[in-house]
Order: sequence, then structure tokens, then C-alpha cells
Amino acid sequence: MNFVRSHILVCGGTGCTSSKSPEIIEEFNKQLEANGLSDEVKVVQTGCFGLCALGPIVVVYPEGAFYSMVKVSDVQEIVEEHILKGRIVSHLLYHETKAADNTVSSLNDTNFYKKQKRIALRNCGVINPENIEEYIAYDGYQALAACLTEKTPQEVIDIVSASGLRGRGGAGFPTGTKWKFASAEKGPIKYVCCNADEGDPGAFMDRSILEGDPHSVIEAMAICGYAIGANRGYVYVRAEYPIAVHRLQIAIDQAREYGFLGEDIFGTGFDFDIEIRLGAGAFVCGEETALIKSIEGNRGEPRPRPPFPANKGIFGKPTNNNNVETYANIPWIINNGAEAYASMGTEKSKGTKVFALGGKITNTGLVEIPMGTTLREVIEEIGGGVPNGKKFKAAQTGGPSGGCIPASLIDTPLDYESMAAIGSIVGSGGLIVMDEDNCMVDIAKFFLEFTVDESCGQCTPCRIGTHRLLELLNKIIEGNGTLEDLDTMEELCQYMQSSSLCALGQTAPNPVISTLRNFRDEYVAHVVDKKCPAGVCKSLLKYQIIADKCKGCTACARVCPVGAISGTVKNPHSIDTSKCIKCGACMSKCKFDAIIRA
Repeated sequence: MNFVRSHILVCGGTGCTSSKSPEIIEEFNKQLEANGLSDEVKVVQTGCFGLCALGPIVVVYPEGAFYSMVKVSDVQEIVEEHILKGRIVSHLLYHETKAADNTVSSLNDTNFYKKQKRIALRNCGVINPENIEEYIAYDGYQALAACLTEKTPQEVIDIVSASGLRGRGGAGFPTGTKWKFASAEKGPIKYVCCNADEGDPGAFMDRSILEGDPHSVIEAMAICGYAIGANRGYVYVRAEYPIAVHRLQIAIDQAREYGFLGEDIFGTGFDFDIEIRLGAGAFVCGEETALIKSIEGNRGEPRPRPPFPANKGIFGKPTNNNNVETYANIPWIINNGAEAYASMGTEKSKGTKVFALGGKITNTGLVEIPMGTTLREVIEEIGGGVPNGKKFKAAQTGGPSGGCIPASLIDTPLDYESMAAIGSIVGSGGLIVMDEDNCMVDIAKFFLEFTVDESCGQCTPCRIGTHRLLELLNKIIEGNGTLEDLDTMEELCQYMQSSSLCALGQTAPNPVISTLRNFRDEYVAHVVDKKCPAGVCKSLLKYQIIADKCKGCTACARVCPVGAISGTVKNPHSIDTSKCIKCGACMSKCKFDAIIRA
């Protein structure tokens, strides 16, 4: 066996893959072979490191050099300088890991990582997700072995309950209680279901776990099967996640080959197997009863509850359904103990939560933090703040089902109770940051357009209510709204919340409710002043040339696509508002700040 002196880890998540990380891996192998280093240095494709803003990411061990935004053309330099000569390529390092003596400091000391606690993401960016032996080397399948050989099903449920783990798909229902309900149901056939139908705009937590550590989910589903008395599992994953689906199937095949799935696992007589069901991308199928219908081959529509899936789920049999992140925590909890997990987070929100950080933020990416970490810590420290000197204005949590948190509430802890108290939700973990250039009325419209498209149309409050809300928002954005329209929207929101069949309709008004409550002055400006304070809503925009500042350089006239600007050289120009299409090209081109949005 050859001694491997260096490992080159290359991110193989969706983001880095789209930025040519497969070509980077290919080039590393080519350069290593050309330099006779193929036997000494191993190139490893991993999952997401989390710091997506800096991708593609390459980490070289044992030094731990964290190279960011690597291009294919950089590979030769890394091999020749770092691998051959032992000299760190400092200009490619992530700047926070550069030490004064031209060495590298620990990645865990950077602002992005030092407040994180990676449990669900513990193996992402660490192992090759397509190699089961690497998962086994990091305690993989030990939890399953311990459960099958040392614990009764009830003892497993008791551990999960004592950990305080709550469902990470959005509702936050206690996981142990859910397992207990399914376990209590009688009958020879039960199912374990994994909801990987991650549909919130900007959310990619579950996708990244499946891409970077699929075996953790497989192991957890087998543990759940043992605990509740089920022998079959389904992973319902959207087909738009091709890398996740590919690696999950590889992991299932490997688990069967190694005897971790199939018949008589660990010689205990316990049988369990898993298969994948692909979803077509319907947002409503994230709701568990709609998901179950889709798995059964029917149209994905919610049904009234009770009966709950624990009583009557897939094919009418008792079913436990958790999402990817929830399952990813289970092996860690079994291996480390319920007390270790419960020691993190808050009194009622235990453990950690993964958030997909996006929008107007410096460090876009995936973060896992103890529950109770404040929004300020996530945005200003982990996220690196709002770029370009702009001011933080709001954060949208929970996707279309969540709410907009204003800057005045930036010190709110990110846990279930604190978020509910301010009218928002943790949700599945999407966290979109907005700055002063975002219009909150437009943000509400964006999410309403999404829910209008994604409503299954089964119940009237959701099917009609979302359309009426969107019509009113468009009316306001076009400058035709009235103050009475604001009252109508609030009344309609309350009706939808109380009368819709499922959580999609019940939560669809949340972006409107939260923006009306926290940014009502913007709605009033649109309605009364006929102005968009953020300068986003085109119907309310008016461009004006300040005569005292205009030098008559004609740059604005030359760039106007519709010829709306007139004037002679060295004399003030003017804009014909009847022709202006409000594209903003003139304002961007003017060097003298002579053009303003009125």
C-alpha cells in the first residue's frame, strides 16, 4: 500500500460544480501524474464546505491550506509550488487564513466558521460522499450497529426524545414524539419517509447534505425503521437535484453491498431497505400528506389531518416522515448521547440549525449554528455584513411561509419561540438578507407570485386568496392603490390563515403580514405619495435632470435607448417622461450626479 503524504480536497457541491470544480479535479490528476506524484497525493471530491461565496474551494492537507475561487489555470501553480516545493500559494488563500509568516491559520478561527457547530454538516467538505469507507472511518454506521445490538426500539426513541431534537423541515415538531406515535401503531407494514423536497427559494440545506453526506441520512432512516417497526423507506427528492440524487443512489447501493441495508442487518434479523422517489418540483409536495400522495403515484395534493401520517400514511400504512436535516442529526445523537445534543441551543430549541445564507450578504453559503444565535451574529459576524457600504434593512426567514424581520429586531435569537414571537418562523432554514435598495412591497409581491404558481388549487382560500392578494399588491406597485386596499389585504390574510387546508395556504400571507406590520410606511408611500422609497417599482419612478449640475456632455442622451433625452452640447438637457421607459441607463452613465430619481 502506497503512503499518501497529501490530500487535496475539492468541493463537489452544486455551486462549485457549476464553477468547474470537476475540471479542476481532472487538472489536478493530470498535473500530479505529470510530476510523478499520483501515488503520493490523493485528490478527493467532497461535499459543500459552506463558504459558497468563495467557490470553487480547494483545501490541501496536512497543511490545511484553504484556497478560494480556484480556477483550472491555478492548478499547475498549486501543484508545482505547494505540492512539489512545499511553498503555500498565498495569493490564492482565503484572506482570513493568511498568517503573518506566510503560513496558514486554522479555518476554524475565521469569522465564518468560529461560531458554527457542525453536526448535520459534520462530514460535508470532509469526506468523499461516494466512498462508503470514508463515511465508516468517521464513525459511520456505528450508531445503527449500537441500536440494533445494544438497544431496544423504545430506548432509541427515548434517546431521540431526550435530545430535544425538533423537526428541521419547518414546523419544529418534537422528533421523538413523532417516532413514538408511529411506533405505537399496530400492524406488520410501516414506512419511513425522508422529505428531501426542498422548495423554498434560496434554500439548499438538504441538497448539500445529500450531496456531501448521504450515508448519514440512510443510517438515520434505518435507525428510525428499527425504532418504529418499519422495514422500508422512501426518500422523496426533487429531480432538480441531479447531483444529490446521483450520490444518494450510489450510497444506497454501497450500503446494500456492505450489509447496512437489506436483510438481516448485522445478523440481528432486522430487515430494512430504501428506494428513491423523484418529485417534479411542486412546492406543495413539501407538505407531508401531499408528499405521501405523490409517492403513491397520485397528484400531490394535501389532505385534511387527522388522520396523521403516523396513523395513516404511505399506502394507508403508519409512516414516519422527517426531512433530510432532521435525520442527519440522528447518528450523531446516538453516538454522542442525548445530553450532548441537548446541551446546545436554548431551553426549548435544542441543538443546531443549518441556514442557507443568501441575498445582500458578503459570505453567502451554508452555516450551522447553535439554536439561539442572534440574527446579528449571523449577518455581521458569520455573514461578513452587507456589502458595498449598504445598510441592513431586513431578513426573510422561512421562505414564502416566513416573514420579514426588520433591522430593529436584528438581535432576535434564531430559535422557534423567539421567531414566532416576532411573527416569523425558522422554517427549513432559508435566510435572505436585504439592504436599503430592496422595496418591501416588491419583496411581498415576489413571494406571492411564487405561492400563486405553487398552490395546488384544491381549496378556495389558497387558490383565490393568493390571486387576490397579488392583484392588490400589483395595484399598489403600479400607483393605483388606496389605504382601503391595505385594510382589505389584512382581512384577506386573516381569512387565508384560518381557512386554508394546508400550511402552504395558511402561511402564504406571512410575507404580506410581516411587511405590512414592519414596513407600513413603505406601503403608505406607494399609496399616498405615489413613490417607491427604494426606487424599485418602475411605475412609480420618475427620472429628472438637475439643470444646475448638467454639463451638457450628451452622455445620457447617447445611452438612452428610446431617445427620451434632448438638449444641445454644453447646455442642460431634459427628459421627456412620456417617452422614458425608466431603465436607469442615463443615471448610471452620468458622471456629474445630475440625474436623480424623483
